[in-house]
Amino acid sequence: MSEPSLVRRGTDVEYKTVDAAEGLRKGVLVGLDDGDGNLAIRRFELEPGAEVPRHTNEIEHEQYVLEGEYVVGIGETSEGPRTDSEAKSGEEYTVSAGDAVHVPAGAVHWYRNPGDEPGAFLCAVPAGDDEIRVVE
Repeated sequence: MSEPSLVRRGTDVEYKTVDAAEGLRKGVLVGLDDGDGNLAIRRFELEPGAEVPRHTNEIEHEQYVLEGEYVVGIGETSEGPRTDSEAKSGEEYTVSAGDAVHVPAGAVHWYRNPGDEPGAFLCAVPAGDDEIRVVE
């Protein structure tokens, strides 16, 4: 049995402020509420000066930068024998429109927009629940 088709208009997407981060908004373009697909696509917007704290997700995710320039930090997974401080260290990358990012499941990652222009990216993830844990 094939899955139903879906066309969702951008004007129908509701954006919400993400509680854990100042200056970050999220809109779910396609998600569980839109059918029985295996993937979800979300659009995030980072205001100038926005900082998203170091955190982990249980699921891997792929990102595609739509606009702006900002910093993405990616550390090792927080699982295993490392201490939290070891897991928090990682590399930072300046990304801009057209760049793609892969964040492995469980990897500590963070975002920072030090510029004067907003940034935006698409994020594709497996549909369903995801536990997000802020790493102090």
